[in-house]
Amino acid sequence: MEVIIGNKDNFDKEVIKSINPVLVDFNATWCGPCRMLGPILEEVASEDTIKVVSIDVDENEELAASYGISSIPCLILFINGKEDSRVVGFRNKEEVLDFIKK
Repeated sequence: MEVIIGNKDNFDKEVIKSINPVLVDFNATWCGPCRMLGPILEEVASEDTIKVVSIDVDENEELAASYGISSIPCLILFINGKEDSRVVGFRNKEEVLDFIKK
């Protein structure tokens, strides 16, 4: 599975209505830690561990604000359409996998 580019138009379909857990990555193109995290999330998604949705906070300000995103990268795990947990800042692959499995 690939990383899905999320926005306000597909967020409901890809995240809220998903029957499987979804890892949402709130990020920005200018953010160094976000750029370092991107390839890690692509690996996680390609291993079909979990659906990963990437949200650019600059292009989706309303969506980011609705989830209180003040620091990026911010990973939010959604289960049954609801926020289960979140972490802020760069995480290596092992830490991302631990986060989604806890």
